[in-house]
Amino acid sequence: MFDGFEEFDIDTSGATIHGRRGGSGPPVLLLHGIPETHLMWHHIAPQLAENFTVVATDLRGWGDSGTPPSTADHEPYSMRAIARDQVEVMRSLGHEQFRLVGHDRGARCAYRLALDEPDAVTRLAVMDVVPIGDVYNRADKTFSLSYWVWSFLAAPAPVPERFIDAAPAVLVDFMLDTWPEVKDAFPPEVRAAYVRQFSDPATVHAICEEFRAAATLDYQQDEADRGHRKIACPVLFLWSQHGQVAKLYDDPLAIWREWADDVRGEPVPVGHFIPEEAPEQTLRQLLDFLS
Repeated sequence: MFDGFEEFDIDTSGATIHGRRGGSGPPVLLLHGIPETHLMWHHIAPQLAENFTVVATDLRGWGDSGTPPSTADHEPYSMRAIARDQVEVMRSLGHEQFRLVGHDRGARCAYRLALDEPDAVTRLAVMDVVPIGDVYNRADKTFSLSYWVWSFLAAPAPVPERFIDAAPAVLVDFMLDTWPEVKDAFPPEVRAAYVRQFSDPATVHAICEEFRAAATLDYQQDEADRGHRKIACPVLFLWSQHGQVAKLYDDPLAIWREWADDVRGEPVPVGHFIPEEAPEQTLRQLLDFLS
């Protein structure tokens, strides 16, 4: 799937980050969502590598990256901490500045990174999310029922961990079977890799800690930045025409325009997993925006 790419494991100040690197040209960092790993970019990364140096990583706590101990306030799994890993990875690979693309959880890491490290990110593409502060401020009955995974994973330990550990495939299959429109978007080996990470109790705990941090630290940091800091670089926002973002927000592009002055984007006629369900359209959008 990643012909010509080399795998790496890089120690940062907070974790060991696993990933792959390939291609040549301006650097691009790809960040994955839930319940995925960097493998979600298997359609996109080799094509981008014809024009760019492509780095695709597993976020802290996911895939083959490290699962450092958490703390009572969940800070090691805040997006600020997770983003710090990614900056250190790119610097260790020789990239002080880079283009940044994130889907779902990776998009949350990406926009936090762009806010905290404005000199590092030259272009930012985010897929199928709105900022966490806006998520919680606009939450209602529809959100609570359709996004129940958020509340479930953020519940106090060890409740969600115990349920997932008992049957790891149940939650992963639910997401992969009900969130996409393109039902065959996940090759068997990719689906198996996504399930496998949820079979590791340390990874499951790390993922739950990330959602606990989202409801606390990530939210607080977004609200502290609201109206005071904006994303400095151009932003591309793609969202699922058939997913929850389109159902919950009348104009999600307008939400992102509150966070950056240069924002463009459009809906993609698939489900939540845009790069895996619509790889050709995603690639066209990214090539046009990142070039």
